[in-house]
Amino acid sequence: MTLSHILVEYFDKGGPIMWPMALLFFLALCVILDRVIWWVRLRSRVSSDKQEVAREALGLGQFSDVWKTTEQHADPFLQNLRDGMSHAGTSPLAAMQLHASNLLEKSEARLWILSTVITLAPLLGLLGTVVGIMGSFNFVGNDQLAVTKVSGGIAEALIATAAGLGIAILCLLPFNFFRKQTSLLRGKLEHWINHCELLAGAAKAHGHDLADFKAPRS
Repeated sequence: MTLSHILVEYFDKGGPIMWPMALLFFLALCVILDRVIWWVRLRSRVSSDKQEVAREALGLGQFSDVWKTTEQHADPFLQNLRDGMSHAGTSPLAAMQLHASNLLEKSEARLWILSTVITLAPLLGLLGTVVGIMGSFNFVGNDQLAVTKVSGGIAEALIATAAGLGIAILCLLPFNFFRKQTSLLRGKLEHWINHCELLAGAAKAHGHDLADFKAPRS
C-alpha cells in the first residue's frame, strides 16, 4: 500500500473534523511558502559591498555619491538610508525609523495565520477526540455490541488528536524561524540606523551637514 493510500485511509478514519484541519494545513503551507519567498527575495537584494561604499561616502560627507549608490541598488538598508536622505531637511532619523518599521511589518505579514493554526489545530483534534469517544459510547450497553464500531470510534479520536498535534508541530517550527528572522532583521536595522546617524554626525563635524543636502528630483 502506497503512502498516499495510507494517508487517505487515515483521513477517512479521522472523521469529519479532518476536513477543517486539512483546510488549516493548506493555509499554513501557503503562508510558509509566501514567507520563504519573501525572505529569499529580501536576502537576494542585500549587498554588503554597496552598504560599505555608502557608509564610507556618508562619513566623508559625500552625500551626492551616497544618493547615487542608493539609487543604483534595491538593497533594503540602502533604501532605508535613501528614505532618510530624502527627508534630510526635516528629520532623516525619523524617516529611517519609519521605513524600518514598515519593513518589519512586512516581514511579519500573515504570521498571525500560522499562530492561529498552531493554537486551533490541537483544539480541533481535541474536538475530534471527544466526538469519536462519544460515538463509541453509543454502542456501550447494546446487547449486540459492535466491537468494530467501538474501536472505530476510538481510532477516530486518536487520529484526530494526532493530526491536530502534528499540524501544530509542523507549523510551530517555521513560525519560530520566521519570528527569529524578524528579530535579527530588527537588530540589523537598528545597528544600521545608529551607524548612519554617527557617520552623518562625523561628517557634520567636518563641515558637511546632511541637513543642507537636497535630494535630486527623479
